[in-house]
Amino acid sequence: MAASELSVVLPRVLIVSRRTVRKNKFVDFVGEYHLDLIVSYGAVPVIVPRVSGVHMLLESFKPIHGVLLCEGEDIDPSLYDDESNHLSPEEIEEIRKQHVSDTAIDKEKDTIELRLAKLCLERNIPYLGICRGSQVLNVACGGTLYRDIEKDLSRNLPQDKKVVHIDYDNYDNHRHIVKIIENTPLHYWFKDSLEDDKMEICVNSYHHQGVKKLAQRFVPMAFSHDGLIEGFYDPDAYNPEEGKFIMGLQFHPERMRQQDTDEFDYPGCTFAYQEFVKAVVAYNKKLSTSVKKPIKLNQEMEKKRKIIVRSFSLARNIYEGSSQMHPSKESDLDAGAEFLESNTALSIQQETRLIEMGATVRNGCSYLEKLKMNEEREGLARKIMGKMSVEQLSDLKSFYNMMGQICCEVLERKLQDIVNEVAS
Repeated sequence: MAASELSVVLPRVLIVSRRTVRKNKFVDFVGEYHLDLIVSYGAVPVIVPRVSGVHMLLESFKPIHGVLLCEGEDIDPSLYDDESNHLSPEEIEEIRKQHVSDTAIDKEKDTIELRLAKLCLERNIPYLGICRGSQVLNVACGGTLYRDIEKDLSRNLPQDKKVVHIDYDNYDNHRHIVKIIENTPLHYWFKDSLEDDKMEICVNSYHHQGVKKLAQRFVPMAFSHDGLIEGFYDPDAYNPEEGKFIMGLQFHPERMRQQDTDEFDYPGCTFAYQEFVKAVVAYNKKLSTSVKKPIKLNQEMEKKRKIIVRSFSLARNIYEGSSQMHPSKESDLDAGAEFLESNTALSIQQETRLIEMGATVRNGCSYLEKLKMNEEREGLARKIMGKMSVEQLSDLKSFYNMMGQICCEVLERKLQDIVNEVAS
């Protein structure tokens, strides 16, 4: 099969480039490891250049069957910063000096990638975020980030719990330990490499920021020993065989290779890309099967279609002034006029847009169903309580206040146990 035919057949994965300066000129690039893996598993990477104004043209990159977002500068803090950030201006300036290449905010890249992330979330398009890409996904869903792990997280930890997440002098070969959570995709991918008494692997990372508050829809898959979330996913949007894949990895599985070879540290390193592309392929098939086949017209309908086509053709010729129509032929225009007045058919673009909007509507419907169920329960509770005496209501209120306090205490204790377990 020719390369031109493959580009039509294979599904498309959008990847946003990163901008740098080379020979006093801007150069856009994407890490070749990402591209190699996407191609090797059967998808076509389509690079979205980080160019001013391209965020307004994202619809032009359709069809979009998947989105992979990877490295880049820090995300603009104004997009996620919350009141819990207590870094002083002096500390922020110190961070800028220490991480010069990463703290130069690129608002255009932020806008492009956040729009793509929200597009995936709205339309259920497979999404894989690596490093910065995982942070973009979390921010797009309302989560927050540590402005700097060392100053915002590590300084409150004992020395033996601190983790080095970035090593400028050892870009590819730097590793640190992460603990994998059971029954998550990461667990299944790396299970053959895990020791019986430990759920740990050594990962490559290159970042000074990370997830602080994880967005509500996501579930953690791994933690480093300092408690930082190293991977998360949406369990309600994860089923590669059905075209569902929404995930963020803070570490770099594509760079976890033995020195001077292309052999990976673990067999599971490539599984993120393999399963992601599997979802992309399935998503593409779903879109293809949702397109209706042309309707085969019977003889009478075909005759009417030809009359309408002739009517439009005559009207176009008159409009362009390319012909003079005989008065006896004016009645031929009636068929086209009647069709336009009575028909409300949509263009292919409009139909496609409605299909995409349908995914968002379905997501909204499931949420409204939950709200409706809660409203029904509330109505039933009000009806029952309306028959209770003041003393009974007072006792009930005291009981639930006590239960709420107990729940808070137990919840705090369980969360602390999880943190202690990860830290150990």
